[in-house]
This record gives sequence, C-alpha cells and structure tokens, in this order.
Amino acid sequence: MVDFQRKARYGWEDFLNIMKILRAPGGCPWDAEQTHGSIRRNFLEETCEALDALDRDDPHDMCEELGDVLMQVAFHAQIERERGRFTMDDVVDGVAQKLVYRHPHVFGDVQVDGSEQVLANWDVLKRKEKGQATTADAIDALPRTLPSLWRAEKTAHKAAKVGFKWDSPLSALEKLEEEVRELREALEKGGPADAPHGVQEELGDLLFMAATIADMTKVDPEEALHGACDKFCARFRRVEETAAKEDRPLTDCTEEELIARWEAAKKEKADKNPAE
Repeated sequence: MVDFQRKARYGWEDFLNIMKILRAPGGCPWDAEQTHGSIRRNFLEETCEALDALDRDDPHDMCEELGDVLMQVAFHAQIERERGRFTMDDVVDGVAQKLVYRHPHVFGDVQVDGSEQVLANWDVLKRKEKGQATTADAIDALPRTLPSLWRAEKTAHKAAKVGFKWDSPLSALEKLEEEVRELREALEKGGPADAPHGVQEELGDLLFMAATIADMTKVDPEEALHGACDKFCARFRRVEETAAKEDRPLTDCTEEELIARWEAAKKEKADKNPAE
C-alpha cells in the first residue's frame, strides 16, 4: 500500500503526485511499463474524444475529456522527469514564456489594430523564435503527424502569404481538373501505384489541390470530408435498406443497379430536404 492521503477534492500538486506514484515502485505495473511510444496513440484518441465533447457542447464530457488530455500531458512529462530531462514545471514555464513573448501587444508596448495583425505578429515572432529564416523553413516545420489534408491546407496557406498562389479559387480549380486528367492517365497506364507519376503520386497532387482550394475558400478540408463521409453513410444505409426489403444482397446487384439505388436514395434525401 502506497503512502497516499485520499481527499474529497484534489488539486494540481495532488494530480502530479498521483502520476508520480503510479509510475514508482509499488505503483501500477502497467503505468510503470509505458513509454512515449506505447501511449502515443492514447494521446491522439483522448484528444479526439475531447474534440467530440466540444463539438457536442457537453460540459460534463468536456470536463472529463480535457482531464484525460491533461493526464496524457502529465504522463509524458513524468516519463521525462524520471529521465532527468525536464519536468511538468518546465512544461508550464515554457508555455507561459511563449504566451508572454508572442503577445507583446498585451505584455509589452506593441500596438495592434485587430486580430488579423495579432496573427501576423504571431507568425513573425514564431518564425524568429524557431529560427525559421524562410517560408520553406516554416513549411518544413509543419509536423508530418498532422492529418494530411490539414498539412496540405497549412502548406498552401503559408506559401500564399508570400504571393505563391492562384488568382482565384476558379483558377485553382483548373489546376485541380488538370490533376484529375493526370490521375486518369496514370490509371489507364497501369503499373505499380507507387511508380513515378503513378496513381499514388497523382492522387496526392489531386488531394493537395483540393486542400488548396479549401484554404482559398476558408473551408476546413477535414470538416468538408467528414461531411461527405456522413452524407455517404446516410445514403449507403438507405441503399442497403432498400436492397434488404427486396431480399437482394448488394453483392448480387450489377453496377447499373447500384447506381440506380444510389440515385434513388439521393433523390429521396433531396425531396425531404429541398434546401440541401
């Protein structure tokens, strides 16, 4: 039994002490075995659950899920404390120093005219802080762990800030259509998908242009794709239901029949929601 005093309500220091006890001899065997790599996915999953709670505006779940994210931060910080490289205090100090440095209009004498200028100053200060001398440096610094559509959108956005952009979304759409043609050529040519100018490369170019148009139109590409997934799922469910009523598995349907069922589901949805 570890030396620990139970309380009706725990504070910040209690929380950090609990993490320390869990990792220490006599604590939890599972917690003690974990590494940055072994709990890496947990961090992502807890963040997604927190975002889901935020999207639902559920205060109870928000409080719980934000706590789970905080636990992941503390877990990684405790691992580093044991390795003698940094502590949670260093994490807190680091982010506090960053906030003060990047808000000179609050903590200094810099004057700003609005939020757009705040963001512009933030980018300048961030690049100076990170030693990013060029826009290419800033683009290279984008983490590869970002969802690829977000990474593409951010890449295009940073390039556009220094004038590397299309005149309008419609002119960018022409480039997207060009990428569609090149993807078609790759499919017609066949060969390994990962060959130079193969399907993988051309599909990547197409998706990058789609993300670029999303940035130009101020549309979140991840939200747009999630919306498309939701729409597909609803229509597919209707297709499956109509096939089941006829006792006809979808695997027995021809391509023409599947398309007809899909169009019927699409029309049915449009009739119920004419504004969509």
